[in-house]
Amino acid sequence: MKSRKCGPTGAAFLLAQLGAHGAQRFAERIRPLGISPPHAGILRMIASLPECSQQSLASRMGVVPSRIVVLIDELAEKGLVERRRSEKDRRNYELALTPEGHKLLERLFVLAADHEADLCAALSPSERAKLASLCSKIVVQQKLIADVHPGYQRL
Repeated sequence: MKSRKCGPTGAAFLLAQLGAHGAQRFAERIRPLGISPPHAGILRMIASLPECSQQSLASRMGVVPSRIVVLIDELAEKGLVERRRSEKDRRNYELALTPEGHKLLERLFVLAADHEADLCAALSPSERAKLASLCSKIVVQQKLIADVHPGYQRL
């Protein structure tokens, strides 16, 4: 039987290596904002989901609802998120960004763009677009939740 060369050169390893590196660098980049990467993702999701409740957020992100409550409590303590009575159903609450939350999210978008530019600096714009397209194909094939980091499911 022919021996296979073993080594960390396959696409799966390289994606994992870049993912871990990118996640660590992103956490470092946003640390001065006083939030963690899970907080950043939740702020982004609340801003993008109309009439967002804790339950719908947990369901969308594939996270245990009790964990979302803790993260929302942390964001509320920082003055970034508030719970408001639903206009459609007064028994329920919706999540909304405060004015401070919106300001922080704008800063976060700038940092995220800088992060992507730094991480992908070795690629031309067309190579970056091709890489994103190929990765999106893998996301669909692997049945991952679009726009949701799989790390949330381990929180």
